[in-house]
Amino acid sequence: MFTGIVQTQATIFSVSDQGSFRHLVIKTEPQFLQNLAIGASVAINGCCLTAVEVSDTQVHFDVIDETLRLTNLGLLGEGDKINLERSLKVGDEIGGHAVSGHIHCQGKVTKIDESENNVAMWIDVPEQYLAYLFAKGFIAINGASLTIGQVQSNSFSLHLIPETQRLTNLELTQVGDNLNIEFDQQTITIVETVERVLAKRQ
Repeated sequence: MFTGIVQTQATIFSVSDQGSFRHLVIKTEPQFLQNLAIGASVAINGCCLTAVEVSDTQVHFDVIDETLRLTNLGLLGEGDKINLERSLKVGDEIGGHAVSGHIHCQGKVTKIDESENNVAMWIDVPEQYLAYLFAKGFIAINGASLTIGQVQSNSFSLHLIPETQRLTNLELTQVGDNLNIEFDQQTITIVETVERVLAKRQ
């Protein structure tokens, strides 16, 4: 479980394919890796992965084919910036919202409008997920807990304040980029429950 509050950005140090999985080595600050044990869960661009090797400044992960297909981790190369968050501990403050680290889909950035203190970004999602989009609802984008702005057709908007841009790799986003999306689980539960009840009544 995560909170959607990105703790740091890191750099992809190396990428190598090994049989049925891809091996990622990530270089980050020692503070983030302090007391990180092998087997611990870490969210990379919002995707929950298991640490398989840890050193002072690097952590290693194995990523299976299905994860590479479903998320933007399959697009990563050496030098790319990623968002990192360690798993939630009992007693930690939840500054964002409850995030599982299970990516539902990728969304494509279609428009970015920049002003002095704000960036407005529009993202398209596959049609089957439209029922989970609500203005002012929670959503996790590349692991960052954000609030949906407007919803139009199969697109929604986000507004990124300077602090969000500073802390996350969303500052580097360009039109055409694919971002990892996790919809709010409470929203999913409510929508699917209502749909089942209505279907029975019909």
